Amino acid sequence: MDLNSASTVVLQVLTQATSQDTAVLKPAEEQLKQWEIQPGFYSVLLNIFTNHTLDVNVRWLAVLYFKNGIDRYWRRVAPHALSEEEKSTLRAGLITNFNEPVNQIATQISVLIAKVARLDCPRQWPELIPTLLESVKVQDDLRQHRALLTFYHVTKTLASKRLAADRKLFYDLASGIYSFACSLWNHHTDTFLQQIFTGDEAAATNSLERTLLSLKVLRKLTVHGFVEPHRNVEVMGFLHAVFERLKQFLECSRSIGTENVCRDRLEKTIILFTKVLLDFLDQHPFSFTPLIQRSLEFAVSYVFTEAGEGVAFERFIVQCMNFIKMIVKNYAYKPSKRFEDSSPETLEAHKIKTSFFTYPTLMEICRRLVSHYFLLTEEELTMWEEDPEGFTVEETGGDSWKYSLRPCTEVLFIDIFHEYNQTLTPVLLEMVHSLQGPTNVEDTNALLIKDAVYNAVGLAAYELFDSVDFDQWFKNQLLAELQVSHNRYKPIRRRVIWLIGQWISVKFKSDMRPMLYEAIRNLLQDQDLVVRIETATTLKLTVDDFEFRTDQFLPYLESMFTLLFQLLQEVTECDTKMHVLHVLSCVIERVNIQIRPYVGCLVQYLPLLWKQSEEHNMLRCAILTTLIHLIQGLGADSKNLYPFLLPIIQLSTDVSQPPHVYLLEDGLELWLVTLENSPCLTPELLRIFQNMSALLELSSENLRTCFKIINAYIFLSSSEFLQVYSGDLCRSFCELLKDITTEGQVQVLKVVENVLKVNPALGPQMFQPLLPSVFRGIIDGERYPVVMSTYLGVIGRVLLQNASFFSLLLSQMACECGQELDQLLGNVIEMWVDRMDNITQPERRKLSALALLSLLPSDNRMFLTKQCYHKALRHSLPLASTR
Repeated sequence: MDLNSASTVVLQVLTQATSQDTAVLKPAEEQLKQWEIQPGFYSVLLNIFTNHTLDVNVRWLAVLYFKNGIDRYWRRVAPHALSEEEKSTLRAGLITNFNEPVNQIATQISVLIAKVARLDCPRQWPELIPTLLESVKVQDDLRQHRALLTFYHVTKTLASKRLAADRKLFYDLASGIYSFACSLWNHHTDTFLQQIFTGDEAAATNSLERTLLSLKVLRKLTVHGFVEPHRNVEVMGFLHAVFERLKQFLECSRSIGTENVCRDRLEKTIILFTKVLLDFLDQHPFSFTPLIQRSLEFAVSYVFTEAGEGVAFERFIVQCMNFIKMIVKNYAYKPSKRFEDSSPETLEAHKIKTSFFTYPTLMEICRRLVSHYFLLTEEELTMWEEDPEGFTVEETGGDSWKYSLRPCTEVLFIDIFHEYNQTLTPVLLEMVHSLQGPTNVEDTNALLIKDAVYNAVGLAAYELFDSVDFDQWFKNQLLAELQVSHNRYKPIRRRVIWLIGQWISVKFKSDMRPMLYEAIRNLLQDQDLVVRIETATTLKLTVDDFEFRTDQFLPYLESMFTLLFQLLQEVTECDTKMHVLHVLSCVIERVNIQIRPYVGCLVQYLPLLWKQSEEHNMLRCAILTTLIHLIQGLGADSKNLYPFLLPIIQLSTDVSQPPHVYLLEDGLELWLVTLENSPCLTPELLRIFQNMSALLELSSENLRTCFKIINAYIFLSSSEFLQVYSGDLCRSFCELLKDITTEGQVQVLKVVENVLKVNPALGPQMFQPLLPSVFRGIIDGERYPVVMSTYLGVIGRVLLQNASFFSLLLSQMACECGQELDQLLGNVIEMWVDRMDNITQPERRKLSALALLSLLPSDNRMFLTKQCYHKALRHSLPLASTR
């Protein structure tokens, strides 16, 4: 491709490819796809996207095509690979100027340079790093920023390579440039701090961006660039400096206020500082040992003392808590049960931890977590009132839950309490004892404190097993608190029923369950929606518990099921409906057929809910799960649900329908359960089997369930089923056996065996195309015992139940193998007798024995003269005579 003549043409086609008109867009895309493999095409693209006078959209598209071309054609072994000459020219052109004015395009150029560096640096591109190092020193702001951006992406990409040779190259690179990277970071950091305190916001914003990029480079070099970083003075010096810089930036964030344009970038930089330390701790725990004391002092001071007030923002607090948690839980810092078996590094780290976590420190952390961080906030209480369902989703793990402060504090509490439970148990019990008796409903703060303390007791349930008599506490106090109906007391009602749910599987006497069921029934009628949803959750935990007894629950079943159904109708959010459905499913599963008198209302409501949930596939999955348990509970009566049930199975298992991606697994389970509980095979149930051929072609992890469904049809009504689908089934099986695992082979053959068992007349004709491969497997001495056992079971059943068909099959195989009939039969019998011990199932062993004995009246001379005759008798007679 000649550059001068091609540039105009390519530019024109790229312009067309940015069009919104598909009639213009599609031909342009096809033309660009053809040019991808043309020599010189990427040189033209380079000229286009580096020409700043051209349209931004065209240049953006040129960069993307160039970047995609690196993935496809840059490697020497790739089909239509770029020539070494063109690649050399492109590498030189990419780093000629770092002056791209558009941020988005600059980022894409940096990424594509990094992609080339991953493949070529440093062997084919030794000049890349020196060029970048020189470019970040220039005074021009734009060039300096773009070079630094590229430097970061190149470092990030090289750090991600994992082969030993690549790791060695990165270690060498890190050692060579680390000092420069540190000085660059210090320079930009000092410049930013000076500018921000003099009030030059515009200049400070630019400097902060450079500080952030240089810190990102240092993060990759520090974490991935050294085998033993603690032996490198500069690395450890940088990590110690991070703590000082963190303090400076936190003070800076306090002074500039929330409206400052730097605020968002400043907080990102603070978080990046913490990520450097957390990554280093994760990758090099022993190298981090000299920093343990300082890290804990820093994190605890900002999170659990007045030092953090007005400075620490939520994301930073979360990072500090992660710091403490990682150090507390780190297995590298935990000595063996026998101290002498532990490494010196482990003992040193453990010693530092122990010296820091003294009783006063642990007590203060525990009290602060409970009395400060566990308290429901004004924002949460407002959400409770205005959006109760949204509140419950947040509390139980919504999308933003894992990124918020509350779950982080709870996890930290659990980890610290587990590690230091002997120290902290008395502290927590003292807090509980101070809250004995009902709390004044007018004292909001006291109510929130009690909620927080009860939360802590629930989280630490397993650790408190030997220290809390929960049964007495339940009877003497908690039960009474559940009966306080005042609206302001609802946080306590909700927290107490949650607390019981946490303890139900830890320590709760079985004979107290009726009292609990009574309380749950009352709370399912509570005026507050959040309390009712939490109560439903505890009910699920209760019936799920291994000590659950149906006889204790039955007196409350009707009222509770009715109340749960009312709750299901009342809630509107998809997540909440799913949750309540899961509770209903659990109840139905545990009481089984006892549910039959009470499901009428649910059966009538589910079709409406299914229709309403058309855009919510996860809710539909919950409906399928509920139906599975409902069918199991209704048994043969489930036939009345077929007008609603069968179309759902049809949709869920139709691979041509988009929802099958979400619904298939549960849909197949529902299909199977429906067949297992069906009193007869209806035409509609038979028609659904049309979906099976496509399902067998998928060969997915659901294949086992598919075979169970096929067997269910066979046992339900083999004649009707096989009359319609025998041909399709045989074709599907023949295709499956061409490429299937050993286990899959066995599953197919078991279906064949079941057909032969229930329909001996039709079975052999139906599977005639498949039986020669089974016969051939026996002759060849199939090496897998379980497969051989199934082969023998299939052929044995054919021989016993349809001797004339066996004779025809034997004749066919003799022709194919070019052997005499007698000789082939003798070989089969000899292999059969030899492999009899492969058959472990008594029924199948007896079947084989009877099949062999059925040949005794034969005048086959080969059978009568071979020594295997005696072996056959020895194996067969004892088995054939057993019941």
